[in-house]
Amino acid sequence: MSSIAIYHEHPDWFKPLFEELTNRNIPYTRINPLAHQFSIDAPAPDYSLFFNRMSPSAYLREGSHAIFYTLNYLKHLEYHGIPVVNGYKAFTYETSKALQLELTHSLGYRFPKSRVVNHSSHLVQAAEGLRFPVVVKANIGGSGAGITKFDNLEALRATVESGDLSFGIDHTALLQEFIPARGGYITRVETLGGKFLYAIRVYLTGDTFNLCPADICQTSTGVELVRNACAIEAPKNGLKVEGYTPPAPIIKAVENIVQQAGIDVGGIEYIIDDRDGEVLYYDVNALSNFVADAVNVIGFNPHKRLVDYLQQRAGITSSHKILSTTH
Repeated sequence: MSSIAIYHEHPDWFKPLFEELTNRNIPYTRINPLAHQFSIDAPAPDYSLFFNRMSPSAYLREGSHAIFYTLNYLKHLEYHGIPVVNGYKAFTYETSKALQLELTHSLGYRFPKSRVVNHSSHLVQAAEGLRFPVVVKANIGGSGAGITKFDNLEALRATVESGDLSFGIDHTALLQEFIPARGGYITRVETLGGKFLYAIRVYLTGDTFNLCPADICQTSTGVELVRNACAIEAPKNGLKVEGYTPPAPIIKAVENIVQQAGIDVGGIEYIIDDRDGEVLYYDVNALSNFVADAVNVIGFNPHKRLVDYLQQRAGITSSHKILSTTH
């Protein structure tokens, strides 16, 4: 029986996934995108399913080359007819916040007013018509990286003149209105197979743009969470979380966004603008870590649902002998 390929560069994030696969005796192969090669005319790799877990934040771990390489490899796999979870289309959206907002706009949903800029000399001009504060956000980001907040035009102009801004690895950035969050939280909706899985409210501290659910420390009532294996060593960020079910129209909108983006497993973040009560969709995540201590936060283990989905897509049962290798 062919194995499921798990394509990932982060050494720790996916330990709960591997544990669940192992518990079910499902064969899998780990593939490292940071050092990889393929032949254009070679036979198709022998995988029952290819699960793309490549992260756009890999550039923070000296992995920027693998981000662009992955787009080529995903297209290669799809050309050979290998079923891919979070394939080329999904990863294209994952690696462009500009494309995420274009898609959101095309579907008729609201988002923070934004400008796309490829040179810092245009930031001051691009700020015309935006309400301050604003943020400059790298087009290819992840883990809150590459985001800088400016309270007024003078601060933005001073930073532009200093030459201290970086637009990230594709030299493209979004200049975007910073939205005051009604209730002091954002909502992250996780999806699986294009359908609603669960949602959480993440209460903001104002100290970080990294809202990775696996790194959150406490429930909204202050109870300490047992963080996932991938997050045990992560610094505590003071963020608090609670399970939440959004209204039906929001769930429908989220499902529509991920389906149109080709995202099989992912999350959408939205915020309610405290100035006018508008629901704004601002982030699309094809690589989405599940919340820490999920059973206590949302009432079930999402990794079990994820492996159910992978098992169904791969067409395999849990009775096979384990094959866990690294390529």
